[in-house]
Amino acid sequence: MSTVNLPDGRKLTLTATEWARPAGAPASRIAYAAAHVVADPLADNSPGAPAALDWERTLAFRRHLWSHGLGVAEAMDTAQRGMGLDYAATKELIRRSAAEGGGRIVAGVATDQLAPGQVTLDQVRRAYSEQLADVLTAGAAPVLMCSRHLAATARDADDYLGIYRELLDESDKPVVLHWLGTAFDPALEGYWGSSDVDKATETVLELVNSNPAKVDGIKISLLDADHEIGLRRRLPAGVRLYTGDDFNYPQLIRGDEQGYSDALLGIFAAIAPAAAAAFAALDRGDLDEYDRIFAPTVPLSRHIFKKPTFYYKTGIVFLAWLNGHQDHFTMVGGLQSGRSVPHFAELIELAAAAGLLTDPDLAAHRANRFMEVMAG
Repeated sequence: MSTVNLPDGRKLTLTATEWARPAGAPASRIAYAAAHVVADPLADNSPGAPAALDWERTLAFRRHLWSHGLGVAEAMDTAQRGMGLDYAATKELIRRSAAEGGGRIVAGVATDQLAPGQVTLDQVRRAYSEQLADVLTAGAAPVLMCSRHLAATARDADDYLGIYRELLDESDKPVVLHWLGTAFDPALEGYWGSSDVDKATETVLELVNSNPAKVDGIKISLLDADHEIGLRRRLPAGVRLYTGDDFNYPQLIRGDEQGYSDALLGIFAAIAPAAAAAFAALDRGDLDEYDRIFAPTVPLSRHIFKKPTFYYKTGIVFLAWLNGHQDHFTMVGGLQSGRSVPHFAELIELAAAAGLLTDPDLAAHRANRFMEVMAG
């Protein structure tokens, strides 16, 4: 029952790992999991169609994350912002998730209600402002996401600073800034006014230093651990660095004598039980156990987030399906086609090695059905 027939002829036997649920959120770090959305499998979720969600399964997955002590980062890149999730569904998603009241929640603010194409800076500002108001009204803390429209329209760093400063003034809560690299979205080339990361960093620091009381932290997803550490050490007191580095998160969260990163990570949606156990070990000061738990999750994460990185959502949803969090492997925008059969086969092996196929019989049954249909 718990054997997976891999497409190369090998057989993989799955075994269960027991993960204890924590009594609450981690004490030593703030940790958000960026959650995916569950599509309605009977709706038209083909490319370009409005997103139709299975609301109960989508919200149940957020309850799962909260039950492991993690916060939820709602309507972020993992939820297919700009890759199938339109703003009408996004707004409703934020409203429903915030109303659950299950735990800590932040939510993405972007400009994706605007049509693709040329827009003015004022249109970008008003789109951001509309979404900021929606997030605040819902009761979530805002994450100011990178905007494709702003990347295409801004002439220089001053255009970014002007818009972001207005948004900071409008928010009645401290915000999380978000710097998403081109590996996740190639349309964000030159964000913050320069393709030179060092110059862009100076712009980010100018923004944060001009009003640190309005900035809870900044989430960095550049997949460059050295850059993240350097920026972390230059932030004003009280402003957090939330790692979004799905390749190097254990060392960045663990930190060093000069500080550490908190976390806002897409991979935490896939490894929530292990992440919760690692944070519990960190809270106890058991760094060996922390390292032991996280170590096998890194190859899994690096595989899920391998190039083209923006298709990582497909692996997140596939693993959620194997673990019984949804009854199908369908995604909005038809994104389930974003990875190959060999990619999924390796994902299964790596998830098993990390102890993250929590119901071996179910996972094997679903994996074998998938392989039979897709690989013959």
